[in-house]
Amino acid sequence: MNKNIQRLAEDIKREISVTMREVVTEGIVSVSHCELSNDLSYCKVFISTYEGGEKTVHEAEKLKTKAGLFKKHINARIRMRKIPELIFLPDNSLDYYDKITGIIDELGIAKK
Repeated sequence: MNKNIQRLAEDIKREISVTMREVVTEGIVSVSHCELSNDLSYCKVFISTYEGGEKTVHEAEKLKTKAGLFKKHINARIRMRKIPELIFLPDNSLDYYDKITGIIDELGIAKK
């Protein structure tokens, strides 16, 4: 991935995180990472919640309805010709980590 695209994805992540403080009223929701397409048309925004699982999926659906607000804030702070379409997706990597850790614990593999 191009360094400029990576930098722009990080800028978008930062702006979404700042705006999210205003939008999210319950629970802890954070942006884990953003993936920007090469043509800058789409931005996948991966979110995670403290509770994980179904709560993360619910919050992603809720944030999809507020994509216009996020685009407005990004447009005010980052100079771009076209603001990418924001696609909010749940990031359940912590759930996956817990699952793998549980399997390792069941197998009795000693931690070093």
